[in-house]
Amino acid sequence: MTTEHAGGHAAPANATEYIQHHLSHLQTHDGSFNLDTFWISAVLGLVFLGVFALAARRATPGVPGKLQNFVEWVMELVNDTVNSAFHAKSKVIAPLAITIFVWVWLMNAMDFLPVDLLPRVLEFFGVYKLRVVPTADVNHTFGMSFGVLLCIIGFSIKAKGAGGWTKELFTAPFHAHGTVATIILAPVNFIFQMLELFAKPISLSLRLFGNMYAGELIFILIALLPWWAQWLLGGPWAIFHILIVTLQAFVFMALTVVYLSLAVEKH
Repeated sequence: MTTEHAGGHAAPANATEYIQHHLSHLQTHDGSFNLDTFWISAVLGLVFLGVFALAARRATPGVPGKLQNFVEWVMELVNDTVNSAFHAKSKVIAPLAITIFVWVWLMNAMDFLPVDLLPRVLEFFGVYKLRVVPTADVNHTFGMSFGVLLCIIGFSIKAKGAGGWTKELFTAPFHAHGTVATIILAPVNFIFQMLELFAKPISLSLRLFGNMYAGELIFILIALLPWWAQWLLGGPWAIFHILIVTLQAFVFMALTVVYLSLAVEKH
């Protein structure tokens, strides 16, 4: 795949061009694929796997090290959420929740890097466009939420069987007594079930995207200010953004667990 680049690249001439430049993706030649979103999210996923694998390899029953303490704290936080929201038995739900929380947090935390740092570094390699926050790309958040949608359907079918899940699509939420009433209400039930099913991933993706896009844009606007104003405003905003980054990762994970819990319940 070829990337967008130009040997005669010129620095943004004004604030509008600066903002547009930093909101432009590194894409394939035909513009159909955001390479920066893909590679940054993939690298951060490998970082997550590497750190947790290292912690597991170094884990000891005695006095734990700092890395083991941190990993155990994350796992306890996620396990508490899973135990309080997911009441069925599953060997997948806890690892899935931990993966979602840490991976989304790492992608959100890319917002803490100076706005021009990675783009300036990659300019030495002929790359002049880069967005470093994958979760500020709506394509990526929709992709993750589509994965959650597939999990919802898969958990439902595993818990209720294909026949039971299909039956539920046409008989809930409005239950009817008698064949005629069931047939009459079936289209209404199906419409409501589809609305509920697709509203979940859409709300997941847009909530995460909206918050991270807004945060990214504010950092870009702060970067346009004089250096003293950047320190004056950037520091407090970065501290506040730590809460947003963590909260959005937690919300995405917690809602996923709740949706999967609802998926295995029989209505």
